[in-house]
Amino acid sequence: MSQQQEQPSRPQEPVTYGDVFEVTGELADKPIAPEDANMMQAAETRVFGHTQKSGAAAVMQFAATANKRGGFVHPGDTTDLAAERGVTVAQTEVPGARVTTEFVGGQVVGQYVEPRPVATAEATEAEAIGLKLQSAITIGEALEATVQTAGNKPVNQSDAAAIQAAEVRASGTNVIAPGGIAASAQSAAIHNANVDRDEDKIKLIDVLAGATGKLSADKAATRQDAEGVVSAELRNNPNLSTHPGGVAASVTAAARLNEKAEI
Repeated sequence: MSQQQEQPSRPQEPVTYGDVFEVTGELADKPIAPEDANMMQAAETRVFGHTQKSGAAAVMQFAATANKRGGFVHPGDTTDLAAERGVTVAQTEVPGARVTTEFVGGQVVGQYVEPRPVATAEATEAEAIGLKLQSAITIGEALEATVQTAGNKPVNQSDAAAIQAAEVRASGTNVIAPGGIAASAQSAAIHNANVDRDEDKIKLIDVLAGATGKLSADKAATRQDAEGVVSAELRNNPNLSTHPGGVAASVTAAARLNEKAEI
């Protein structure tokens, strides 16, 4: 065997954002650059005090290292979208939890849900007299939380299916209300399928803002509700996956928190 044959082959293609994260548009085709990873590490450290094990920063660092070895990027390189739109970590308080979402170029690349105990005067008083404070997270509230975690995501068919499943479970009927969030989501998905540019597409925030008030009825999110919404989102996604911070993820997080609180 010749020395040339013994040399390890270099990667033929760079590791892109679309290879390791569920992102769309121009960002999906961009190779992950070293400075992108450094910015995410700095953002995670500011919020958590350290980088997350197997989190977005760790994944990006691994990919950037592979891309450097392959000669696709160089030390100090930054993806233009990351430089223009930022690499950030944002935290949102929802009933019973803190949701931390990581963004690159305005798109979600990671999410963490931290359960938080209810620490109000009412809760303390209820505990003192032996009553159970009813503070379950409803399906409508979970849908509204999606606005914070994935509001800028263009609505597609898997989102519309998940929203329809959520509305059906919240209302207790299979009838889709004209002008409701399920009908609006379906119209948005059809519209977006015929639009090329993401900036011209209808986003989840346009459909789900104020979702609680748009539902004909609402209920506490349960594991069964979450399973139904997850199944609907998966069945209508060609990649058979759910979107990080999306509809299914939010309803699942709500159901999990409700179950832990035994509500």
